[in-house]
Amino acid sequence: MFSIAKLLPVAACLALFLPTQGLAEVRTVCTITVNSADEAQAFKRALPSDRFRFVELVERGRPDWLASACQKGVQCDILLVSGHYNSEGVFFSDRVDGIEHLPIAELERVACSESCPGLLDRVQQVYLFGCNSLNNDALKRAGEEIARSLVRAGHSAADAARLQRVLAARLGESSRARMSRIFKDVPVLYGFSGVAPLGPVAGAVLDRYFRAAGPAEVGTSRASARLLAHFAEHAMVSARGITDVDQEAAYRSDVCHFVDDRLSAARKAAFVHDVLRRDITEVRMHLDRIERFTDELEDADRQSTDLTILLEAIASDASARERYLAFARDSDEPATGARMVGVAQRLGWLNEAERRTEWMRILGERLARGAGPADVDLACRLNSDGHLDGERHWLESASGSPAARRAMLACLGARDARVAVLASVSSSRGADLEIAEVLLHRRPVSEISEFRLLATEIARMEAPDSQARALNALARQPVPDRESVVVLAELFPLAKSLEVQRAIAGVLLRSDYGALRGTSLARTLSEHRLRSPDGRDVIDILIRQLEAPR
Repeated sequence: MFSIAKLLPVAACLALFLPTQGLAEVRTVCTITVNSADEAQAFKRALPSDRFRFVELVERGRPDWLASACQKGVQCDILLVSGHYNSEGVFFSDRVDGIEHLPIAELERVACSESCPGLLDRVQQVYLFGCNSLNNDALKRAGEEIARSLVRAGHSAADAARLQRVLAARLGESSRARMSRIFKDVPVLYGFSGVAPLGPVAGAVLDRYFRAAGPAEVGTSRASARLLAHFAEHAMVSARGITDVDQEAAYRSDVCHFVDDRLSAARKAAFVHDVLRRDITEVRMHLDRIERFTDELEDADRQSTDLTILLEAIASDASARERYLAFARDSDEPATGARMVGVAQRLGWLNEAERRTEWMRILGERLARGAGPADVDLACRLNSDGHLDGERHWLESASGSPAARRAMLACLGARDARVAVLASVSSSRGADLEIAEVLLHRRPVSEISEFRLLATEIARMEAPDSQARALNALARQPVPDRESVVVLAELFPLAKSLEVQRAIAGVLLRSDYGALRGTSLARTLSEHRLRSPDGRDVIDILIRQLEAPR
């Protein structure tokens, strides 16, 4: 008689020899494609579909695609991000219609808030296909005031120098440090310490790698020496996410307090006060986040009784205020000192008049020490709303560079100083022109008389290089009237270099050159243009536009 029981041992034995692929865990490869899909396609070609499932998180035309992925409960085992990456910490597209982007700050918020359960919880490998995505260079500079503050606090010079290096690394916020902090506990991160290959190139390298190695190394907890070797000429590097036992874990916890969505404004205010009572060097380290916290406090938040009590406690903390302002006044970077002053006012440590006084003290000191374009830029930014117009007396008799003083006064609303700076555009001194460029950037031309003054002064210039540079600065200004365009058009036949002619054409293209259609300008350009060794250029574009039918 046939017995099923007798077949069970045989079936068990046969099972040892049967294929087990179907029983293997299917891993999810999450792709975030904000630019090139070449890298993701290379992975898709190489990874077996019965063992790897691909999910594209970006939904075209939907700005909240990351939140959408969270709501869907997507769980990633491998994360692949493709896009250009900039120093502001954003993956972006170079396509004209490409609106999708990924701010790393958003991933940081998600990771710290644990607001997206599962999305990053079980990730084993992250591939960051973007320039400098794992660069270890500091993105921000730490001033020597940190070391000076440590010495004043009682540290030896040697200890202060050592701690300065540690704090500078944190303050520098390198891409590599930030990615390691965001992708906590992830065993392997791949990225680039320099310029990453373009998508098609990266895809081709990945194809060669997968032909040699197959899919075995994808999703493991070890960095692949073979993958790094294939991308060696493109500066691919590997790192890992920090863990709870790492020295940086406490710093990550601090950072997360600022961005954790689960914490109320009152709880964040309590944490800010805790930071403000620490060593002032830690306060400096978190200045960006403290500044953002004070900027983002809504009127509704301030109506909360708990928050009001906590903000009043900060405002009345005289010890923290004294240490903070002393550090701000000692800052090597005037822009940093100015930002700290602005935060102090929002924390209740300075009133409006005191803030203006502190800012003018910074500008006056910079002028006395030899102000340059960056200081002029700072003056214009601090007075963006005109509230420093009444403080010009601080600088009117100050020593220092006359050109920088005039430009700073122009930033503070002095009309005669502005006219003098605009006239200096024709100066042969490169430093004066650079300062004028800063003023024009922050305070663009708004009157016809100013544009004509600039155009006339530039027409008088004799040095071709300086003239081309001045014209390029002018090209960024709106051209207000036809007569201004005519002044520049008359300069074209007299230009002594191709760069000057190109600069003039650039200004005219941005102007109302349509009013000059049907005139002899197109013929003048054709007859007097200096031939370009590079073929067609901006001058040819302008000629075609002028010759086009109305």
